[in-house]
Amino acid sequence: MKLCRFQLLEFNAAAANRSGEAMQPEPRIGRIEGETVHELSGSLLGETKASGRSWKLTEVALLPPSVPTKIVCVGRNYIEHAAEFNNDVPKEPLIFLKPPSAIIAPGETIVLPAISNRVDYEGELCVVIARRCRQLSDADDVRPYIAGYTCLNDISARDLQFSDPQWTRAKGFDTFCPVGPVLETELDLQRTTVETFLNGVKKQSASTTEMIFSVDAIIRWVSRVMTFEPGDIIATGTPSGVGPLAAGDVVEVVVSGVGTLRNPVQAANS
Repeated sequence: MKLCRFQLLEFNAAAANRSGEAMQPEPRIGRIEGETVHELSGSLLGETKASGRSWKLTEVALLPPSVPTKIVCVGRNYIEHAAEFNNDVPKEPLIFLKPPSAIIAPGETIVLPAISNRVDYEGELCVVIARRCRQLSDADDVRPYIAGYTCLNDISARDLQFSDPQWTRAKGFDTFCPVGPVLETELDLQRTTVETFLNGVKKQSASTTEMIFSVDAIIRWVSRVMTFEPGDIIATGTPSGVGPLAAGDVVEVVVSGVGTLRNPVQAANS
């Protein structure tokens, strides 16, 4: 089932604040069937109920399907990606964080910071956490803690990543975490592929079965480090084939069974 957070493209302009600027409509949640969004009440991470209202997909703007307290990323989780930068394969998950302020929605613009000479795309499968969990054992079933899956682009200032002793700056710029377009609640990870297209040309492609550490192993391992809260997201690593972005590019991350996350690129202050 494909769930989403969305806003209506048209809203009552008379609903304005005292400064005279039109107020943004409140985010809504929905279920996507074909080209239609059926509005739901409740929470994407819990119980929902149909409201009876629906809109065409062309009448809404899809938002990131989660509002996380943290974004946990796994580095070098595909052997060929580790090899393309001459890195060793990690013996346990290599994790880092991106700030929630880096998140942008499908269709929003990735901004290339002026202080970086190379900014790369990194298409990834993203896992959304359903409920609070910590200290999971190897015997624990992780399925109750997974709300669903979506696409994520771990935008990275590669030159800063290589120059800094840790990756926070390189990974943490505003707009460096496109997420979406939907939350797919059921996904067969034995049949899922992750692909990235740059201006329509395929640059990355791999099966999630090629991950060094599985989704289950990642969730259990990270839960022993930090507590997951509902809505937190995990970027599970990128395949080989990462490369630079330039102003005017359009980058698409495609996870089979989920959908396409598409974002244009521009230079800072352009």
